[in-house]
Amino acid sequence: MPHLLAIGLSWPAPQACSAGQHLLHILEQFRRHGWRVTFACPGAPGEHKADLAALGIDEHIMASDDCVFAAADAVLFDRFHSEERFGRQLRQQQPGALNLLLTCGLESLRDARQQLLRRRLVEGLDPNDFRALFATPGPQLYRQMAEAPLALRELAALWRCDLALVASDAEMDLLVNGFGVPDYLLHHCPPVAEPLAALRPYAERAHFITLGNLSQPANTDALLWVRHNLWPMLRRHLPQAQLHIHGANPSAKVQALHAPDEGLHVKGWVADSDAAMAGARVCLAPLRSGAGVKGQLLDALRCGTPSVTTPIGTEGMQGQQPWPGRVEGTAEALARAAVELYSDESAWQRAQDACAPLLRLRFDPRRHGSELVGRVEHSLGQLDELRLFNFTGAMLRQSVQF
Repeated sequence: MPHLLAIGLSWPAPQACSAGQHLLHILEQFRRHGWRVTFACPGAPGEHKADLAALGIDEHIMASDDCVFAAADAVLFDRFHSEERFGRQLRQQQPGALNLLLTCGLESLRDARQQLLRRRLVEGLDPNDFRALFATPGPQLYRQMAEAPLALRELAALWRCDLALVASDAEMDLLVNGFGVPDYLLHHCPPVAEPLAALRPYAERAHFITLGNLSQPANTDALLWVRHNLWPMLRRHLPQAQLHIHGANPSAKVQALHAPDEGLHVKGWVADSDAAMAGARVCLAPLRSGAGVKGQLLDALRCGTPSVTTPIGTEGMQGQQPWPGRVEGTAEALARAAVELYSDESAWQRAQDACAPLLRLRFDPRRHGSELVGRVEHSLGQLDELRLFNFTGAMLRQSVQF
């Protein structure tokens, strides 16, 4: 039985963040295809840690950075920080193990977009119109990323590994055509989902919802934009509208947004996120930064909840398909779209009807799961050839030994 060793700096917490859901699904796919799976972590288990043992996944708590790793055929690093911390030592102990890197959205891209947004806000331009920001061309994104030490670290870790699992096809394109990463080092590995068995109809739903890790800068920024720009416009047309803000780890800035008299309800972590999303009429996710596939929008698709978001929100998700809701680039257009979708049952129904086809086409768990395991097993049989042609990775692996 082949063995996958996954290494992370924190334990998977699928109820707290979408990255935890994505990681857990990958581990479960290997288990279903006959692999033994071990997850190793130096951190203490958090409040929302998944019960890995119940899923047939072995757990190993690392006592320190100086540890002996269980023998494995393949090693999955959960984000580049874990590769930086444990990659050198692991490769010394197990030079024949296939090295995989899970990205869950490029952190250097996320940081670059935050910097571009911050620069635009400092310039004092129209606080309602961000169409130019959302249309930032690839060369400009590359320049912003390439000048940051974070991108150097993340891309170095990617090159040192044998295969990187990339959630977004837009990020695949950026890595190949912007940074010159060979496509044989990359595998498109989006988070996957299936629609709920029964979707609640329009008449049984109420309120707007946003759902996600509330300590993440992109989510905090989106909520601040809602509070100061979108929500006043929306409430002029729907004076009784409510926005329910769900998610783990609400920051102080998010907690300060709680204003029930104005329809804003910061509810924090919710045990049953499906019930919360499935009971809402519209998901409001006006993201101005971020990377990867957005977890709350994937949840909205699963629950048949139409959404109103930006081009950054749908990046890596929509492809050439119609979006189940509306995609806009200004506060006025987002607010207007939210009001129309909330109030017009026929438009809302068309959006809900588009959720399941998009899920099947872009996020099918059976197809993506078998493709991933098949790619890993093929790479194991071609490991010497992969490393021979990844000369840049060989140089980087050699340099960290000195």
